[in-house]
Amino acid sequence: MQYLSTRTPDHRVSLSTALQEGLAPDGGLYVPERFPDLGPAAFEGCDTIEAVAERLLRPFAEGDAIAEDLPAICEATYGFPVPLRDVGRRTSVLELFHGPTAAFKDVGARFLADSLARLNETADRPLTILVATSGDTGAAVAAAFWQKPNVEVVVLYPKGKVSDRQEKQLTGWSDNVQTVAVNGVFDDCQQLVKEAFQHEEWQSRKRLSSANSINIGRLLPQMTYYAHASLQHWRAHGTKPTVIVPSGNLGNGLACLYARECGLPIGEVIFATNENRPVTHYLETGDYQAFETQQTLATAMDVGNPSNMERLRHHWPTAEALREAIRAEQVTDEQIKRQIRRGPDAWDTVWCPHTATAVDVRERLDDDSDRDWMLVATAHPAKFPEVVEPLVGHEIEIPELLRKVMARSKPVPQIAPSLDELGGIVFDAETPTSVS
Repeated sequence: MQYLSTRTPDHRVSLSTALQEGLAPDGGLYVPERFPDLGPAAFEGCDTIEAVAERLLRPFAEGDAIAEDLPAICEATYGFPVPLRDVGRRTSVLELFHGPTAAFKDVGARFLADSLARLNETADRPLTILVATSGDTGAAVAAAFWQKPNVEVVVLYPKGKVSDRQEKQLTGWSDNVQTVAVNGVFDDCQQLVKEAFQHEEWQSRKRLSSANSINIGRLLPQMTYYAHASLQHWRAHGTKPTVIVPSGNLGNGLACLYARECGLPIGEVIFATNENRPVTHYLETGDYQAFETQQTLATAMDVGNPSNMERLRHHWPTAEALREAIRAEQVTDEQIKRQIRRGPDAWDTVWCPHTATAVDVRERLDDDSDRDWMLVATAHPAKFPEVVEPLVGHEIEIPELLRKVMARSKPVPQIAPSLDELGGIVFDAETPTSVS
């Protein structure tokens, strides 16, 4: 299996190279050259999520040096439950928040960390991972890569644009993980990462890679929980569920589409977005444009120019083609509040603000049809107490793993969205003033 750039299809590399480069030299994103044909029958005897993951990812690692380590990498990726919980009304919830940082991004980050640590065991200098985060990615990447040999991580997050608990997770690291607060929005952080990859000095002084969903090593493992959940549903009911995915930078939704392209029993895929509207605008008008980022209650989805739109438009080159592949529905802050407020009574569940977008879309599209629904719960509600607790009227218990991470929080450098200032930290120059 080869991986090609979205901007130069003739530029093709191995999986190991795509994982380590993160971004193609032309600034494009790596995508697989093809999708294997793996229907439900291909997974007979695969009862655990680790076994499903290994079977699904095997063709994507075919011919690559990492192929022989795939079973061990899949084992390292999980180690925590990913339940599919029935909540009634022909609806199930795929809970992706039982990992170390209580968000879905733990899965992709752990796969990527174990893969890159293995690939760089004997390298003469460390691999430097640059990651921009709108909330959950940075904590998941930091946790996954922390103290991994011969890999260093720089996490950029928008100061004041993440929840207090998210910030405590982002700033609770040391050793090979450096966190930097950026005075801007997520798109500023993401732009700094892209500029560094294209900058001659950064390229010459550092071996750069990424751990955002711009790295194909994040998307491939995220396919695996959709595969496992859809197989569970198929084996129990013989139907393909409609999947609703809370979507910001679009990596999680794209992973669901990738799983469906491989032949997994997934029906319609719906992206639930917040008030940031690049996806809904494109599907409605056929004209793609970036928007200024809007701050909402679903902070991890506050993205005005999602990176993975480039992959979506590579695979489905026109708005008409993309409309055949997905549907997108926009959810307001007031609708998010309503779903959180009524969640305990209506669904016997406390929702996080991001998952609440999927719940709102589910209720909006309840047309009394005979379809089954799968809602993707992307984060634990305890990560957003400022939003959730006043609406449900009680405190949310913090998962123990999350509590341990937050207890290590410390001041980190704060910079303007400037590559020069970031370089001053990464290249051991004078560090800007630290902030709590």
